[in-house]
Amino acid sequence: MTPYDDSPAQAVHAAPRLIDGFGRAVTYLRVSVTDRCDLRCLYCMSEHMTFLPKAQVLTLEELDRLASTFVGLGVRKLRLTGGEPLVRKGFMDLVAGLSRHLRSGALDELTLTTNGTQLERYAADLARHGVRRINVSLDTLKPDLFRKLTRGGDLTRVIAGIDAALAAGIAVKINAVALKADNAAELPDLIQWAHARGCDMTLIETMPMGEVDQDRTDQYLSLQDVRRDLSSFWTLEDIHHATGGPARYVRVAETGGRLGLITPLSNHFCDTCNRVRLTCTGTLHTCLGRDDASDLRAVIRGGANDAQLREAIFAAIGSKPKGHDFQIAHPAVARHMSTTGG
Repeated sequence: MTPYDDSPAQAVHAAPRLIDGFGRAVTYLRVSVTDRCDLRCLYCMSEHMTFLPKAQVLTLEELDRLASTFVGLGVRKLRLTGGEPLVRKGFMDLVAGLSRHLRSGALDELTLTTNGTQLERYAADLARHGVRRINVSLDTLKPDLFRKLTRGGDLTRVIAGIDAALAAGIAVKINAVALKADNAAELPDLIQWAHARGCDMTLIETMPMGEVDQDRTDQYLSLQDVRRDLSSFWTLEDIHHATGGPARYVRVAETGGRLGLITPLSNHFCDTCNRVRLTCTGTLHTCLGRDDASDLRAVIRGGANDAQLREAIFAAIGSKPKGHDFQIAHPAVARHMSTTGG
């Protein structure tokens, strides 16, 4: 049997079985398939990153096995991230394999977060394999500022990728990190641009993860303040829209579009957390802002059978903390977001 074969056990719609110690059902898994990226965003990683040796990174077959085990335990949403997932060799083979869980009904959604630079090339294939919605990270529409923030990125490639995804029938949500010194004044224009394309927009507070080359306190912008400023000229209506993630949504009456706000510092979302993260090295983090870690790579490379793997996952979920304690002045954890997975 190959790792991409269907099996009766995987085709059954599993009830949530991953319940943490605070009664929260874990139904959402984010999987980083690589720590590598073709951009070097200032707030995300250092300019001269040292990437992981290949032997430490999970193979495509190991990624499939781990993700499929979570699906069998009741995970209904699977997001593939990086680094930049589309630079991982063989990534589309992984997507093709995991799409069997969509066909069986075991999985509600298979999606990804991308920087968009490779999206024009892969959008049609993603749609063919059942990807219906993606997130694209884009912090500015100014080519020079984009080049600065990403250390050399080409904005036209990202926009072309977004347009290709939309043409393929994939819904696109634009994610922007709110940066006080760089894009704060541009955020209304970015929101209008996204909504005019039929895209949802989400703003994210900068997160204190990993050592980077800047002082994050210079860039931190509270989204409570952003919302207050937007409300001075737009009508923002709270709505009960949920995508499985941490964003709280409003509708902008003047644009007709949805705007999400992710506020890990000014207004955390821990009480309703339903997600865990699997790194490309097989480390399971049950909280974005804590150093908890379970080494599932060691479990599977140690020859664990399926029952033993499930027991290791149950043990990790049982230790999921109540919440994080982000403080912008210093990193909450040493690992970079590019390693953890978005």
